[in-house]
Amino acid sequence: MKVNIAKHYGMIIWDGVYYYPLSNYPRITPWELKKLLAFVDYEKQHGRETEFICEDSTIMNAINDALVFPETVKDATLPEKLIECTHCKQRGCMTNFLCHASTIENAKSILSGGRLLSAVKLRGKTGAEIAASQLSATYDPQDPADYFEHIMLAWGNCPAVDNLVMQREMLRKFNRLPTANDLENALEPGVRYYFRYNDILHHPGYVFDGYHPAKIKDELVLHDYLYACIAPAHRKEELAKYIPAKLASRVYFLEQDGLSLLDWAEKVYSFICGLPQPDTNSAQT
Repeated sequence: MKVNIAKHYGMIIWDGVYYYPLSNYPRITPWELKKLLAFVDYEKQHGRETEFICEDSTIMNAINDALVFPETVKDATLPEKLIECTHCKQRGCMTNFLCHASTIENAKSILSGGRLLSAVKLRGKTGAEIAASQLSATYDPQDPADYFEHIMLAWGNCPAVDNLVMQREMLRKFNRLPTANDLENALEPGVRYYFRYNDILHHPGYVFDGYHPAKIKDELVLHDYLYACIAPAHRKEELAKYIPAKLASRVYFLEQDGLSLLDWAEKVYSFICGLPQPDTNSAQT
């Protein structure tokens, strides 16, 4: 995998390249170095080498020093706000919550079954089989097999998760991707599942691969870790019968009111932040 470090507008892995933005290019922070080391380590664990591409010698020197002396960045703390990517109302990723999103149809089995499953667990196929089948055009065709063994989590205010839901729904219904106009004026959001970041850190299947904020191997039991679930209010009648009693108090329906992608993400995140905070720092049991 190539890691291209430059003044990118956002962060993405595509076509075998990790486009890695910095919050204050050409300066690189201890957290950004720690994240790069996590990526190198994850890739090495799965038999892949990492090549860095960067025109700035100061950045490359800092990376090489961290690779030789990883203890210098191992205690770097996660900022409350990350500004490497600014595609949201907050102009940065807020790191108190993580979320995952699904289509409405998939939410029925997720809620009734009480768990999120990786593609491998859900489909009963190996990661290699899923990667080879190209089940969705929203996957990068070069995604490695191990990606399908995990449940990917995004930052809680990220609008990209609903964008992905829209992509999958429109490919299924119309065999095309959503346009900017669709996301602005005809958004059909899915269901968001929220988790506190500090809770996910203690999940036995937690993985930090240096790209996703976090991911979980195989499955994530909602009763144990779910902070809140948010769905659009006009889908309440359709979803209500699939919600088990032990999750009912954590499922909320919000009016979408024709909101755009960015405005919906902002409304949901603001609602999550306004919920009463539990007294304990451990996951709900």
